[in-house]
Amino acid sequence: MTSAAQAQKSGARAAHPDHLGHVVFIAAAAAMGGFLFGYDSSVINGAVEAIRDRYDIGSVALAQVIAVALIGCAVGAATAGRIADRVGRIRVMQIAAALFTVSAVGSALPFALWDFALWRVVGGFAIGMASVIGPAYIAEVAPPAYRGRLGSFQQAAIVIGIAVSQLVNWGLLNAAGGDQRGKLMGLEAWQVMLGVMVVPAVLYGLLSFAIPESPRFLISVGRHDRAREILQEVEGPSGDLDARVTEIEHAMRSEHKSAFKDLLGGGFFFKPIVWIGIGLSVFQQFVGINVAFYYSSTLWQSVGVDPTDSFFYSFTTSIINILGTVIAMIFVDRVGRKPLALIGSVGMVVGLGLEAWAFSFDLVDGKLPATQGWIALIAAHVFVLFFALSWGVVVWVFLGEMFPNRIRAAALGVAASAQWIANWAITASFPSLADWNLSATYLIYTVFAALSIPFVLRYVKETKGKTLEEMG
Repeated sequence: MTSAAQAQKSGARAAHPDHLGHVVFIAAAAAMGGFLFGYDSSVINGAVEAIRDRYDIGSVALAQVIAVALIGCAVGAATAGRIADRVGRIRVMQIAAALFTVSAVGSALPFALWDFALWRVVGGFAIGMASVIGPAYIAEVAPPAYRGRLGSFQQAAIVIGIAVSQLVNWGLLNAAGGDQRGKLMGLEAWQVMLGVMVVPAVLYGLLSFAIPESPRFLISVGRHDRAREILQEVEGPSGDLDARVTEIEHAMRSEHKSAFKDLLGGGFFFKPIVWIGIGLSVFQQFVGINVAFYYSSTLWQSVGVDPTDSFFYSFTTSIINILGTVIAMIFVDRVGRKPLALIGSVGMVVGLGLEAWAFSFDLVDGKLPATQGWIALIAAHVFVLFFALSWGVVVWVFLGEMFPNRIRAAALGVAASAQWIANWAITASFPSLADWNLSATYLIYTVFAALSIPFVLRYVKETKGKTLEEMG
C-alpha cells in the first residue's frame, strides 16, 4: 500500500474510529471533573443568604467568602499542568477527587466563618485542577475528527453539574419549608446542600480508575507499548500505530517540558498567542455569566421574587444552559469555533442590554413592574442561552487546541488561571456593584460582551479540524 493510500485509510479511520463508543466513555469519565466543577461552583447559590444571616455579615464580607474559592481555582489551574506532566493526567484527576470530597465535608460542617472559607479554597483548588486536566486529557485522547465534540463534554458536564446543584438545592429548600436555615438531617438546609457533593466526588475518583492514561504522557515517560495499546483502543486496530507513536514522539522531541518562561516574549511580556488565550478567558468571565450561577437566587429576591420561586428560576436558567451547550456540541465541529463565538457575543449583548434596561426601573412595593420583571427574566434566559451555545463551550475547546505543543500545558494553565482571576473579580464585586446600581452593573457586562466581537474577529484563529501537532 502506498503512503498516500495509508494516509487516506488513516484519515478515514480517524473520522470513523472503530472504538468511538469507548472513546466517548473515556471522555465522559474525564469530564466528570467538569460536573464537579459546575456543581461546586454553583451550589453556593443556595447558601448565600443563609451564610449572610448565620454569620451576620454585610455585602463586602459575603462577597469575599463566596469568591475566596476562586483564588484556590486560580492556583489549582496554574499548577495542574505541571503536576500532570510529572505524575500523569489520571493521578491529577484522583487528587482532585480527593480534594472535592474533603471540601464537601468541611464546607458542610464548618466551625466558624474562617474555616468555611478555608474549605471553599480547598474545593476551589480542585475545581482549578479539573478545569485544566479535563480538556487537556480529552484533547490528547480524542481522534481529531471528533475532538471538538468530545472536548465539549467538559462544558456539558459543567452545565449539568450546575443544573443538578440547583435542582438539589430547590428540593432541599422545599424539604426545609422554604428556609435555607431550616433543619434537615440534624443540620441546616444549606449545610446539606454543600455536603451532598461528596457523592459525585467519590464517583469521579472511582471513574478515574476505569480510564487509560494519556498516550502522550506515556510516550513522554518511555512507556511506548502501553501508548500503542491505548491508541489502538481510541483509534481502532491499525497497522499505522507505530507511525502514530513516531509522529507524537517526534513532536515531543522537538519540544521540551513547557514552563512559564517559555511563554515570555514579544513586546508585552507574553507571546501573542498566550495573550489571545488570556483574552478569551477574561471575556468569558467579564460578561458576568457566573453572577447568574452564584447570585441568581439573591438577585431575583432583590427585585421582589419569592425565595422558593427564585430557586426555581435558578434551576430553569441552568436547564437553558444545558440546552445551549447541546446546541454548541452539535455545531462546534460543523460551523466552527469562531463563528459560534461571534453568534454568542451578539446574543449576549441583546440579553444583557435588556436586563440593564429592565433593572433601571424603580421597584414598586418591593418588586419590579410586571412588564420589566418579565423582560428581565426572559432576557436572563436569553443571555445564558447564547453564552452556553458559544463562549461556554468554544473557549474550553480553543484553550485545549490553540497553543503549540511546546507551550500547551503552561499556556493552558496561565489562561485558565486568568479565567479564575476574572471570575473572582466579577464574583467579589457583584454584591457591592448591585447595591450601588444594578442596571449600571449589567450595562458594564453588556459593554464587555460587545467588545468581545472585534476581539474575536481580529485576533482569534479557527482551530477546527487541525491536529494538535499542526498547532506548531
